[in-house]
Amino acid sequence: MSAYSNAMLSETTADPFPTPPARFNMAAHVLHRADELGDKVALAVLTMGRAERWSYARLKAAVQGTATGFLQTGLAPGDRVLLRLGNTVDYPVAYLGAIAAGLVAIPSSPQLTEREVEGVIAMTAPKLIVRADDVTCPKTDVPTCDLEGLRAMQDLPPAPFHFADPERPGYIVFTSGTSGTPRAVVHAHRAILARQMMMQDWYDLRQEDRLCHAGAFNWTYTMGTGLMDPWTMGATALIPGAGIETAQLPLLLKRHDASIFAAAPGVYRKLLGLQASLDLPKLRHGLTAGEKLSEAIRDRWQGATGTALYEAVGMAECSTFISSAPARPASPVSLGYAQRGRRLAILGSEGPVPLGEEGTIAIHRSDPGLMLGYLGDEAATAERMQGDWFLTGDQARMDATGAITFLGRRDDMMNAGGFRVSPMEVEGVLTAHPGITQVAVTDIEVKEDARVIMAFYTGPAAIDAETLENFARSRLAGYKCPRAFYFVKELPTGANGKLLRRALRPIYESLT
Repeated sequence: MSAYSNAMLSETTADPFPTPPARFNMAAHVLHRADELGDKVALAVLTMGRAERWSYARLKAAVQGTATGFLQTGLAPGDRVLLRLGNTVDYPVAYLGAIAAGLVAIPSSPQLTEREVEGVIAMTAPKLIVRADDVTCPKTDVPTCDLEGLRAMQDLPPAPFHFADPERPGYIVFTSGTSGTPRAVVHAHRAILARQMMMQDWYDLRQEDRLCHAGAFNWTYTMGTGLMDPWTMGATALIPGAGIETAQLPLLLKRHDASIFAAAPGVYRKLLGLQASLDLPKLRHGLTAGEKLSEAIRDRWQGATGTALYEAVGMAECSTFISSAPARPASPVSLGYAQRGRRLAILGSEGPVPLGEEGTIAIHRSDPGLMLGYLGDEAATAERMQGDWFLTGDQARMDATGAITFLGRRDDMMNAGGFRVSPMEVEGVLTAHPGITQVAVTDIEVKEDARVIMAFYTGPAAIDAETLENFARSRLAGYKCPRAFYFVKELPTGANGKLLRRALRPIYESLT
């Protein structure tokens, strides 16, 4: 349980996490109920005509067979496997199969361009790339496994789970850092243990639940909330299959008795734009993360379904650690509360600030969900630490009840449909265009709960928008690309010459 210090400082205190066993495997932990549950449906991939169902027994056999297949290619524990797969069940099976074998799984967005994937390969040095033909992957000397070969592995005899030090790397995810350069975030096997804090303090997840996540298999939000956590609990995961449109989700939720629905705020906005009321008799509540939820959407969802929405906040370096829940609903102005068991603080330069004062959200180094570090960049890892605290960079304040109110995003990080995007990464790419002398990007709310990335640039003359779009899309994943480009005489700066990114919105309003 979390409490607040006697000194009335913005810091939660908690009983320490249970020490992980000396020998641990994340995949074994996720599937620890599979033998007990046997024929229970672990996963249903939903389409309008039918559902593809995977029992717990089938899922575990496929994961351990895939582990055998990976080891038969000559891989050894500690080797890295890059996943270039689409929105199919092959993604989580390959992910858990690699981790089961003691390999380090590297999930990656299928939207990445060849140039971006080249950077991922150079940074992570995988020993194997698992890829689908329709997912971008550059020519490389790294051995590859196609979809047919991957699926054949599922029927192989099961490999035993590789149990070893819980501190060893288990998987790597990518984030755009404040410098604009994507960083490889290394997580230990023990990171899965920190997700237990979400079961009560966000999901209220039970074994009998049927949790539907609206995202694709290959999104980290879906992988954690939509798959790993329901399987750890012994619940049923429901995932819409490829091609399912937002308008079809209400019927699928009703037809398959979804009791919890998880999505980014934009999905809720689209659903509410399609119909004023939603008949979801088995739904207990909804979950949302990825970007800030507006109070208007929260209220409209309550009116349309009779159920509440509970929001969570996290990051690639530590997943989700602040949330609201049925047992602890948040006020309209706050993000929620530190999940019980988490040790968080709002820090100033001298440590935790008094309650009510602004500071930086920080996570104690003892949190098992905290990353091991940025791959190959010890300096960047050290920069994020202040003593025993990891600095998220997000500004907030904590009140006497422990509620945390968000005050500003770290370095103006943008949000594109739930994906965090660094403006500096996008600007670095656009600056390379010969017709651009300076450029600034930001995300702008164009309608309620809908934010899109806009670019503002200077140069000798305006450039055809299609030319700029093609330039960006050849170098950036689609979700990172600006949706509009505006030619301006100069960019807004302060007295010290620093870009005033927040002054870009008035420019947008004056031009539209």
